[in-house]
Amino acid sequence: MSRIYLSPPELSGTEADALVAAVRGGWLAPVGPDLDAFEAELAAIAGRRYAVGVSSGTAALHLALLAHGVGEGNEVLVPSLTFVATANAAVYCGARPVFVDSDDRTWCIDPELVLQELDRRASVGTLPAAVITVDLYGQIAAAEGIVERCRDLGVAVIEDAAEAIGATRQGRPAGSFGDVGVFSFNGNKLITTSGGGAVLTDDVSVRDRVRFLATQAREPVLHYEHHELGFNYRLSNVLAALGRAQLSTLEQRRERRRATKQWYRTLFSHVPGITFMPDDPAGVPVNWLTAMEIDPSLAGFDRDAVIATLAAADIESRPIWKPMHLQKQFAGSAFLAKSAAAVSQRLFDRGVCLPSGAMDDVARERVVAALRPLIGHVPSS
Repeated sequence: MSRIYLSPPELSGTEADALVAAVRGGWLAPVGPDLDAFEAELAAIAGRRYAVGVSSGTAALHLALLAHGVGEGNEVLVPSLTFVATANAAVYCGARPVFVDSDDRTWCIDPELVLQELDRRASVGTLPAAVITVDLYGQIAAAEGIVERCRDLGVAVIEDAAEAIGATRQGRPAGSFGDVGVFSFNGNKLITTSGGGAVLTDDVSVRDRVRFLATQAREPVLHYEHHELGFNYRLSNVLAALGRAQLSTLEQRRERRRATKQWYRTLFSHVPGITFMPDDPAGVPVNWLTAMEIDPSLAGFDRDAVIATLAAADIESRPIWKPMHLQKQFAGSAFLAKSAAAVSQRLFDRGVCLPSGAMDDVARERVVAALRPLIGHVPSS
């Protein structure tokens, strides 16, 4: 009996052919026609003019910040409820992350807190160099007001859409908000290139700067000339071929993830104290991961009980992201919240991410059987 993973890579069935074609075509070098085509396809999906394929979502965040001048001594507003890469990218630049609590309505960064902080900083002349929004678990952050205010103030906005390719908000796709969008193609993402990412922009100068920095900042001369620090961050042509095969079934992948979340809603519908991550009515999430919050006083069990019960049946689940302001690495960092009862900390304490990949009936029955001791009667779907 095989393990049920949280979010395993899903094959479209054409990946092997795409990889063989790239190899037989001789395009094993870092760049080639599949990379060019993949970048064009990503730009179209994100509603952007340009995309640059890079080695990871983390590299994409790092390059996006560098391309907008973020450097030593700067500050960057970052949601606390996120994967550590979002904050680390700011640190790579020499900047200090300032963490912002979540909005209960979306679980993404609280836009009211960001706007208040921007106004406060504008009044005293201490504006951040950038704001990073995160499209948490596949739901686009409510960033319109942030983008507008930052544009007026000259502050860069980076949309970390690492978890949200294919999502929309108010008819606009993930990756289209702010000055730059970022995708990740890690092995657990909706679309994977085994490892990889992309920077999405409408600004040709940003595109060119990102490509330059991602190729060791090599100057355009015959010999190897370098005037500044660069990075080996470029995505390879072979991995881009894999990504193109994955992209061909993006819509079906989105629908399967949505169906999985709805299945869990039905499964837990009779259990008190269960709240799933809200779907923002202004958008259509991709539900990269199905996440729920458990009130143990009502449900009769807590997050850890769900995780342990599933693990005993060789089924992977995980707590919701541990907020960055609670991480030892960022001890003492500034944290902005509306009250001492931080939303992000509550979600971490009570939240769990459930297996969210494409599960067949057999896998679903294993999940049901594992959870039955906790939730009792299981409603018919």
